Amino acid sequence: MNNWLIVGLGNPGLRYEKTRHNLGFMVIDLLSQRMQTQVKREECRALIGRGEIENQRVELVKPQTFMNLSGEAINCLLKKEDRSGEKLIVIVDDLALPFGSIRLRGKGSSGGHNGLKSIENCLKTQEFIRLRIGIQPEHELQNTKNFVLETFTKTEFSKLENILQQSADAVSAIITDGTEKAMAKFN
Repeated sequence: MNNWLIVGLGNPGLRYEKTRHNLGFMVIDLLSQRMQTQVKREECRALIGRGEIENQRVELVKPQTFMNLSGEAINCLLKKEDRSGEKLIVIVDDLALPFGSIRLRGKGSSGGHNGLKSIENCLKTQEFIRLRIGIQPEHELQNTKNFVLETFTKTEFSKLENILQQSADAVSAIITDGTEKAMAKFN
């Protein structure tokens, strides 16, 4: 039986820890707290933790390759037994979605997200589940790279815990109820 592979995208290191681009890592951290496991075992240039959600075996993953090379770590992990792209969930930030909103999809394009592009290129498919968390600013951006690598504003930070909880709940719903039902509930 294949394990679920729940991958949060982000950038390693303290410099990036509390930035918008690390929302995927933050959801993985919350899931690991809920599962009372640690995401620290090294494999395929990623940190991994194992546990269960509703009696389903899951592996929580934080690639350590930096965002734009995330696909390399995921591709390596999927080549191991007990893992399959059909049970892959990728969690990312999304500039195109209003701040705090989440969108679940069973497949789709990268939407310009470099982490998703890397995964699609390495896996040679767009057929994997993705959870996008909105970080869209209220104003026009001069430099998107700087924006995603900045920490949250005080207003955003005050809403962050609720967004992370909802995102972790959505991941659990995919595993327990299936993608379609989870989409109907959280989109």
